[in-house]
Formats: sequence, C-alpha cells, structure tokens
Amino acid sequence: MDLMTLLETCRTYRRFDQYKKIPSEVIDEILAAQRFASSACTQQRLRYLVVKTPELVEKVFPFTKWAASLPPEIGTPKEGEHPTLFILVLYDRRKKNKWIDTDAGLAISNMTLAAWNHGVGSCIMDNVDRTKLRQVLELNETLEIHSVIAFGYPSHHSTVVAAEDEKKLGYYLDVNRDYYVPKLPVDATTTFL
Repeated sequence: MDLMTLLETCRTYRRFDQYKKIPSEVIDEILAAQRFASSACTQQRLRYLVVKTPELVEKVFPFTKWAASLPPEIGTPKEGEHPTLFILVLYDRRKKNKWIDTDAGLAISNMTLAAWNHGVGSCIMDNVDRTKLRQVLELNETLEIHSVIAFGYPSHHSTVVAAEDEKKLGYYLDVNRDYYVPKLPVDATTTFL
C-alpha cells in the first residue's frame, strides 16, 4: 500500500486470530525494519528478543497489560484472541544513554509499519510486569526491558476518526468491539511561522 495509507491504517490492535501464525519471512522483515531506523550517534544500543513459540507466547501473555483506558474484560484479549508473537525491546542498563527512548520509538515504529504492510497488527506496551518477564524469559541481569510489542493478524478493526473536541480524545469501541481513534486535525496541532 502507499505510504500515507500505511501510516493512517497502522493502528493499535488488541485482538488477534490466535491460530493464524506469522510466516518466518514476515518476522524477518519486521526485524530488518528496526535495523534501518535512525539511532543516536549510530550507537545501536537496542537489542531484540523474539518470542514466537506458542508455549512461550502464552507464558509471556499474563504479564502484559492491555488497553489501560478500558475495563480488562473489554480491553484484554480473550482466549483465541491472543497475539502469536512478542518482540521485546531491550537495552544494556550499563550503557543507557539519554536517547534510548527516541531510538526505541523509531525502531518500534519501523517494526510495526513493516508488520502492517503484511496485514500483521501490533500493540506496543510499556505497562508490563518487567520483573515477572525477566524471570519467565531468564533475561541476563544487565538487560533492561524497554517495551514489549505484541503482533498478530487482527480480528477487529481500528479506524482513525476526526476528533470533535480536544477534551474527548480517548479511543472507544462500538458494539462489535471495533476501535475508533479520534485524531486532531493538523491545524489544531501545528503552528506556522
């Protein structure tokens, strides 16, 4: 799809077809996409842990938090709706720099866009139980979890709609549990000098 359509339609997805696996070549492309992201001083301090075996994905799932703006019974994927892949964005805590968050944002954006180019949706999570994840994944103590990204083929729609009021920007669901994400127009967020 063209770039602007890709950007507009690459939304957060929180329910997936748990039984449709992501092909290895798509995972390879997602990982290649992070490599092309800009990195402060080209230091490339981020590392990635790919969790793709169904058993391990299910061990990780309970330590992730979904849709903080919604009650868990609505926002959390149910059985059959879980992601089929997690990618953890990691860094060595001994080498953390002030640009790590920017680097992570750029890499994550590249990965989620590359995934969506193949119809694979994603959900970026920072609200995770890092202590439990460290234990389950047996992470080296020098590695810190920056973010966790869930991937899978979406089983719902997520659509950008025009925001009608700056005070009502929260996403909402319709009766089919499809998401709507209000976005302000460019002229409401941009000043030209």
